[in-house]
Amino acid sequence: MSRDLQLKERWDVLVEKLSAQFADGDLLELDAIIYLIGVQELGQYHKTYKKDEKLNLMHIAICRLLEPYGYYEFDFFDEDGWPHYTMKEALPHLKAGEQSVLMKEAIVNYFVEKAYIN
Repeated sequence: MSRDLQLKERWDVLVEKLSAQFADGDLLELDAIIYLIGVQELGQYHKTYKKDEKLNLMHIAICRLLEPYGYYEFDFFDEDGWPHYTMKEALPHLKAGEQSVLMKEAIVNYFVEKAYIN
């Protein structure tokens, strides 16, 4: 099976599973999944987040997702328990479609690592 086809199949399974669990069946979009990963990484689940905190959660998720690719490295947890990352390498300039594929691949790999999907 080609890598692209496997990614698409895993992505579809992941979106269906997360949507059923967190969105009452509405399909979650990429940004919503990134937000969920940020909440997962922070570990503070039962809290209402302000807009700037939601953006910070998405940043945490992106850093965590791109860490295996060598773009970020975990640095430390601050006094409030928020993880901080250091940029190791600048992200390459990618077209929107290429960015989307990279993020979907990173998200699928994250959930495979967490044994949420196969």
